[in-house]
Amino acid sequence: MDLRYLVIEGNIGTGKTSLCLKIAEQRSAKIILEQFADNPFLPKFYKDPDRYSFPLELSFLADRYNQLKKNLDNFDLFSELVVADYFFMKSLIFSSSTLQEDEYRLYRQLFDIIYGSLPKPDLYVYLHKSVDKLMENIKIRGREYEQNITYDYLKNIENGYFKFFKQQKELKILVVDTNLLDFVNNEDDYISLVNTIFDGDYVKGINRIVF
Repeated sequence: MDLRYLVIEGNIGTGKTSLCLKIAEQRSAKIILEQFADNPFLPKFYKDPDRYSFPLELSFLADRYNQLKKNLDNFDLFSELVVADYFFMKSLIFSSSTLQEDEYRLYRQLFDIIYGSLPKPDLYVYLHKSVDKLMENIKIRGREYEQNITYDYLKNIENGYFKFFKQQKELKILVVDTNLLDFVNNEDDYISLVNTIFDGDYVKGINRIVF
């Protein structure tokens, strides 16, 4: 499969950024990582989601658009590989789980205005892990502002992704069950996963792989 623009996503704690970094190093690819750590609303949101969900989602929308537009407009998608740890559609998935109905309607109008101007990935990879394992990973990596994340919140995000996948007919989506993989620390697992991503022949819509 000829990949030039690869997106790797997953719920919070799946290891998507770690995988992107390893692929970028191995294949000398340009990498685009979401700058979530610099968002001043994120710690506030985890402490008081009702109050800070709307400004948080708006700030992510603006940050993601500006970062992708800047990096992809000046990048030759026909001759080099770019790897990103998020897709712009992530904005809708998370906002649908965090915003009130009237807020989401307004948010969706803003999203639709700008979504069409961004290129779509050649392959969208979703790393799936059970919510129990995600909770373990979040605890282990120890980011203070993430320790208030609940099981229900992660489950809602997961459901949002699955709903999104069912609506996509033009994207090639690869859903990989990684519950039995440790691609961060086990080189054999990493090689198996990367070979699956780059050597597979995938169709538009949902493609599933279980290790």
